[in-house]
Amino acid sequence: MTSVGTSAQKEFAVHYKTARVNDQDIFYRDAGPQGAPVILLLHGFPTSSNMFRNLIPRLAGSFRVIAPDYPGYGQSSMPDRASFAYTFENYARIVDSLVEQLGVKKYSLYLMDYGAPVGYRLALRHPERVQALIVQNGNAYDEGLVKFWDPIKNLWNDPTPENRAPIYALFDLKSTRWQYENGVTDLTLLDPTTWALDQIGLDRPGNRDIQLDLMYDYRTNVPLYPEFQAFFRKYQPPTLIVWGKNDFIFPPEGAAPYARDLKDVEIHMLDTGHFALETHGEEIASHIESFFLKRQSKAA
Repeated sequence: MTSVGTSAQKEFAVHYKTARVNDQDIFYRDAGPQGAPVILLLHGFPTSSNMFRNLIPRLAGSFRVIAPDYPGYGQSSMPDRASFAYTFENYARIVDSLVEQLGVKKYSLYLMDYGAPVGYRLALRHPERVQALIVQNGNAYDEGLVKFWDPIKNLWNDPTPENRAPIYALFDLKSTRWQYENGVTDLTLLDPTTWALDQIGLDRPGNRDIQLDLMYDYRTNVPLYPEFQAFFRKYQPPTLIVWGKNDFIFPPEGAAPYARDLKDVEIHMLDTGHFALETHGEEIASHIESFFLKRQSKAA
């Protein structure tokens, strides 16, 4: 197995692949040595594996990094809602099946936004496979669902047309751009093609209803929080938290509780917003390398 840092000087090409998974075409990015420790990168809303486009080559010298697009996102299939249930449980099944196809037996999970409930559901299925967690603005505690979530909670409690209507505003260009810019101190660090690309995906016919289905299904993650936390306490995966502290969607109140349940946890609060990789990508990559090197040294 490749040691962290030993291949840092060698460049590894990023491969853009598609696998047939549960009758869907699932696009994924794959880079790094086949025998290296695997990091599974799970993206958030409203983006895709594109959010990891800079991190993947940065880490590929030491890790094998795999980043799929969920159905309805990026380059993966977007099946009709009548034939495919857009739920977090279904996404976890898709990612699990992809990992099985790729023959990956152990992995660390990089979890951001929607990637957190997808990844934690995966961890509940296969706790023995999870070697470590990297959490970037990914929630697993009630404390993390505050003001931004109030209209969405109204939808959960009463999914009427009146409660559905305000949620559609989250899928327009103004809101998509806001997710990238809010909480960022230097806006010139942001690449505007990110939100433009995300918006192309959201503007596809039928996609906004898919996104609303997922917003409504997010309610099924909250009752699982105690199970996620029980996983932390029982299996104690080493955990690195790299959190944009100015995030309005998943604010820092969601980061602190991890330390209640995890003994080996390292927390870095970054002066940025929701999409921390866009402004602090090099810092996050360095934290990841340092985190794994420390634990590799302890194990030696």
